[in-house]
Amino acid sequence: MFISVVIPTYNRRPILEKCLLALEGQNPSGEIENYEVVVVDDGSTDGTTDWLRASSSRFPRVRLIEQSHGGPAEGRNRGVSHARGDVIVFIDSDLVVTPTFLASHARALAAQWHRSGHRLCFTYGAVINTANFEHPTHERHKLRDLSWAYFATGNVAIDRGVLEQSGLFDTGFRLYGWEDLELGERLRQMGVALVRCPEAVGYHWHPAFRLEQIPDLIRVERERARMGLVFYRKHPSRRVRMIIQFTWMHRILWWVLTLGGLVNEQTLKPLLSWLIRQGQPSLALELLRLPLNRLGVEALYREAKVMGLH
Repeated sequence: MFISVVIPTYNRRPILEKCLLALEGQNPSGEIENYEVVVVDDGSTDGTTDWLRASSSRFPRVRLIEQSHGGPAEGRNRGVSHARGDVIVFIDSDLVVTPTFLASHARALAAQWHRSGHRLCFTYGAVINTANFEHPTHERHKLRDLSWAYFATGNVAIDRGVLEQSGLFDTGFRLYGWEDLELGERLRQMGVALVRCPEAVGYHWHPAFRLEQIPDLIRVERERARMGLVFYRKHPSRRVRMIIQFTWMHRILWWVLTLGGLVNEQTLKPLLSWLIRQGQPSLALELLRLPLNRLGVEALYREAKVMGLH
């Protein structure tokens, strides 16, 4: 098989370098005839494109595609349109993979194709979150790294024909969130099977949590709420309501867990600050998820009222 790794990127130059170096260092298996890396720059302003052009000798497998800022859905679709492979691997530009990453996806795909007699499947690798920029692959696997998503573009591989049959990503998702899970819902309805591939490991880097990030995290929750309702309008089912937390159960759950809003980003700040000083920024972020979830669910219901949804 010929694998095209499609990576949309926006202002991620430092970690993108580690991402691309890891992909250049792959140990292809017998199933892989060749592979390429298609980087779609989404209008970065941090010098990503100039750096990539100047570094072409370091990354001989990389092809750079440029677009004005249109979001990851548009970027992934553009990447697929320029890809030459018959298998598409999606990862994010802040993911650093292991040397056997592509070989693991290829073996799992080939085995499932042989078992089923068709290509209606995709492989879903493991994503381990880390704040260790210097050595991201040193992070251990944690319980909170587990994902219950059906299809998420942080680490998946799929036959190109199956992907194109699904209609690719909906570019109506221009804000943060849900464009990959919405595609996953269409794949599920097509009968495309999820094949877990824990051997295909990627380390998702993000900076350690700081209090200064709170306004941006709140903005993201509000964007997720708006995009969640775009998802629901396309697939108005109980399943999607549960996925986006658009249920009274979730509304009551987060109200109770935040004591009716008494536990919020402001009242938690002293505790969050103390946890960060104690070297526990991940724990601080997990604690902040309580009011963030409440804010997200309340934003869903506000937006739904404006849109006439129930």
